[in-house]
Amino acid sequence: MVRGRKAEDGVIPAKYELTETKSRNYATRTRRNVRNSDGTLVLNLGELDGGTLQTVEYAEKRGKPCLVIQLDNATHPDPQMVAEWLKEQNIRFLNVAGPRESKRPGVYRQSFEFMERLLHIRL
Repeated sequence: MVRGRKAEDGVIPAKYELTETKSRNYATRTRRNVRNSDGTLVLNLGELDGGTLQTVEYAEKRGKPCLVIQLDNATHPDPQMVAEWLKEQNIRFLNVAGPRESKRPGVYRQSFEFMERLLHIRL
């Protein structure tokens, strides 16, 4: 978490237990999230770039499992396949990443719907 509990839509409420970095730099937060998780799921729309691309590259560099879901590609893996990937990779702590809504309009809604379906799967 970036210092100041900063998010695109304001300050993240205190009810969410988060560990802030000392830095206001988003790249620091990105690296820490990848490092401290067992794997990363990227939910993306459009070209993979910016911080989202950095997340994928950092996961690869650290040898961490990383799965990119292109929400705007009709052939992307469905939530069941992702659930199986999570199990196969033995991922207990998952880093979920992707672009900001202001950068990719519609990504929040599509990501929310995808995660909602994923969280209802029982393996």
